[in-house]
Amino acid sequence: MSAPLTEFTPFAALAGGGLIGLAAVLLMIFDGRVAGISGILGGLLPGVGESDRAWRGAFVAGALVAPAAVAGLSGHWPTITVAAGPAALVVGGLLVGLGTGLGSGCTSGHGVCGMARLSGRSISATLTFMVTAAVTVFLLRHVLP
Repeated sequence: MSAPLTEFTPFAALAGGGLIGLAAVLLMIFDGRVAGISGILGGLLPGVGESDRAWRGAFVAGALVAPAAVAGLSGHWPTITVAAGPAALVVGGLLVGLGTGLGSGCTSGHGVCGMARLSGRSISATLTFMVTAAVTVFLLRHVLP
């Protein structure tokens, strides 16, 4: 059985990408901060970002409220299907956390903000996770049952 294909929505993707870019630029301009979600969330942990929790909390709140706002404006919630069980999701989450720790950031920090600043470390990290993602999709859709 092959994995279901994802519906391609170019206008929604363009709008979402533009809003992510705008948020990253505004955060950099007005606060000198990188909009990498792993660093933002990490700064909310006790004893880590005591002095700047307000903007971090606002950023995370915005990320949580935005889907509800879109659903309210569009009149419907998107249908989301996760083709993995709870154990796979926990393992995946732990691996992502490990990867962001080893890679000194996440896809949003490296891919959106770091590459925009022409950071060599971010370009290398982004190439690594994009190639890894492509190989993983190929293996899951064409090689493994």
